[in-house]
Amino acid sequence: MPDAARPHADAPRTPRFGANYTPTQGWFHHWLDFDLDAVRADLDSIAALGLDHIRVFPLWPLFQPNRTLIRPRAVEQLVQLADAAGERGLDVNVDGLQGHLSSFDFLPAWTQTWHRRNIFADPEVISGQEEYLRTLAAALADRPNFLGMTIGNEINQFSHDPHPDPDRISHEQAATWLERMLAACEAGAPGRFHLHAEYDAAWYQDAHPFTPAQAARLGGATAVHSWVFNGTAQRHGRTGVATEHHAAYMIELARAWHTDPARPVWLQEVGAPAPHIPAEHAAHFTERTVANALDCTDVWGVTWWCSHDVSRELADFPELEYSLGLLTNEREVKPAGAAIARIVEEWQSKEYAPAPRTTALVLDTGDTVASPQRELCGPGGTFFEAWHRLTAQGVRPAVVLAEHEHDTEHLAARGITAVVSPEEVD
Repeated sequence: MPDAARPHADAPRTPRFGANYTPTQGWFHHWLDFDLDAVRADLDSIAALGLDHIRVFPLWPLFQPNRTLIRPRAVEQLVQLADAAGERGLDVNVDGLQGHLSSFDFLPAWTQTWHRRNIFADPEVISGQEEYLRTLAAALADRPNFLGMTIGNEINQFSHDPHPDPDRISHEQAATWLERMLAACEAGAPGRFHLHAEYDAAWYQDAHPFTPAQAARLGGATAVHSWVFNGTAQRHGRTGVATEHHAAYMIELARAWHTDPARPVWLQEVGAPAPHIPAEHAAHFTERTVANALDCTDVWGVTWWCSHDVSRELADFPELEYSLGLLTNEREVKPAGAAIARIVEEWQSKEYAPAPRTTALVLDTGDTVASPQRELCGPGGTFFEAWHRLTAQGVRPAVVLAEHEHDTEHLAARGITAVVSPEEVD
């Protein structure tokens, strides 16, 4: 496996730090008027923060406007972007099926209206998706700074409520779809760091077809997207224990489903959303969130959402989307960006070796595969609140599934010496 893609023990001894790349000119619509000079200027400002990687988002309908047409020019522009990143010392992860970004859906016409068909279950759609992912991966396979593919950005939101027009599937169908998409990425770029990423419904929503077990066992790493506007900040406030530890909680929650105790977790999306995190508090939230996340073991890296603010010239975004950048739309460093730069500099002289979490809170979601009782893990749920009460008491809790509560071999492999039930937490 190329060095850039190594997620396990051979990886750098310091965590990876990166940003989800949001172009300053045209947002993700920049693919329509691709300007490599503007991209280079954006990447210069990202690299100046000391970051080592970016996550890149092709828009699926623009790259594959017809099921049997993957535009060569679009693929060429993606490679140009990756090469420009490499020239600046930035590795690149590419999200394929976009999919869903910042409240907007981007699905090709050949899956909609008169051609409406389930994007997770229709054989022709699946075949088209496989060829698309394979093509993107293959185009970058020889680039040394290409980390690998993420199947898509939170594409699970198309599969269930609250989406207004979901493509409903079972959790068995979701698993089959993920396995085929990951195999397509691997076929295009063998040995790279390929994974999938869901929004937190996979962890917190009963009956959601994408499950914690899938997230924790399929692909090269477990991706976590941590957003405190999901009810966490509303319940606990901007400086609440649950707010500042939400990313750490999701990392530990994910690790409970791991069958490989050394499997990496990638904090692939995390940001400081206003007004829940006011602008004047963004730097503090950033520092505390990253510090708490890196108090968990086996974290591959932290990738902030996002690199640059969305331009106010673009309409109809939710208000919070305009201010999430580490840099302004004019490429000026914001307080959160300065905080990230300080964190990166600090970690250059530190060894990433957090102590094991010896106390684990026992989680019972009904069964390991489908996890029908996930809502107890979300904000306001009994498990969620108990974990954060333990944290407030100075404990560094892990999470262990009920089926492993008395499995001494499993507990020992994770360094757990004591287990606690939610009912025992004051």
